[in-house]
Order: sequence, then structure tokens, then C-alpha cells
Amino acid sequence: MRSRTGRFLMAAAAVGTALVMSGCTSQEAAPKVAGGDGSGKSKPQDDGAVRRAWVTCMHGQGRNEVQQDKDGNITTPASGTGGDADVSAYEAAVKICDEKVPGIHQAKAKINQKFVDEARAWVACGRKNGYADLPDPDPKTGVLLIPRLAFDPAKWDAIQPACSKLPAPSYSIGE
Repeated sequence: MRSRTGRFLMAAAAVGTALVMSGCTSQEAAPKVAGGDGSGKSKPQDDGAVRRAWVTCMHGQGRNEVQQDKDGNITTPASGTGGDADVSAYEAAVKICDEKVPGIHQAKAKINQKFVDEARAWVACGRKNGYADLPDPDPKTGVLLIPRLAFDPAKWDAIQPACSKLPAPSYSIGE
């Protein structure tokens, strides 16, 4: 039986994974990126504008479930909720918008690094508070992959009060 905290973390994990897999929004054309003005000068990328452009592109592809919140975070439904055909359509829309919106890969990389850093801090908290054998998160995505046989629900529940002030990582308990 899963605890309330476990269910919350599973939901947070799905949202976090969706954010990592998503990317951006906009109501305007894709922004120009470094050196894109023909001047040869490099300008910093406006990640917010890139995200807005990507979300607008996704809406143009019929993917209106992709949204951007007031903080600039992109949300999508958890993968697999609409069946295989819907997943394929979503992936096709992502491919199109990734190509149409220059800079989205850099914006996604920054988001991924944020998730990795947050996951590392959460794991360090868990280890400090009694779950010493908690594995490291994936260094590319920040997702915490816990082998089913190594998962200890009692330790997991015990670290929640101490670590709940930190952003919870996306996690998966698997084979």
C-alpha cells in the first residue's frame, strides 16, 4: 500500500517528467537566437520567449494540452495517457516544433540541469536523514531510478518530513 506522500511524489514525478520532456510556448514567431540577426554578434537567448514560441507551435500542431504556467514552466499530460496513437502524434508535434523553434534544445538542457541539481539535493537530504543507500539520480535527466528490490518504503516515508521542503525529484521504482 502506498502512503499519501508516495502517491503525491508519484504525481509530482509524472509532472516533472512531462516538464523535462516538454519545453516551451509562445504567441509569436520563434525568437532569433545568438547571431541570428546577421550582425555576427552573439546575444543571450531569451529562454522565456523560446518556450512561448514552442508552446505556440505545439498548439498549432493541435497539442493544446501543452501549457506554460506563470513561472514559464511547461506542462503536458503524463506520457501514455492517450494511447499509442496519441503518443505518436505528440512525438511528431514535438519533432516539428523542435525544428521550427531554434534554441529549444538549449532551453531544455537548462531545464534538465535544474532537475538534476534539485534531484541531487533531494537525494543528499534523503541520505542524511536515514536512507543511506538511496541511488544517485540520472545525471542527464535528474530522474531517480530505484530498483524494486532495493526500495525500502519505511525509509522512504521516514525521510519525507525532512526532505519535503525541497523539490521532489521524478522517480521510478522498477525491476
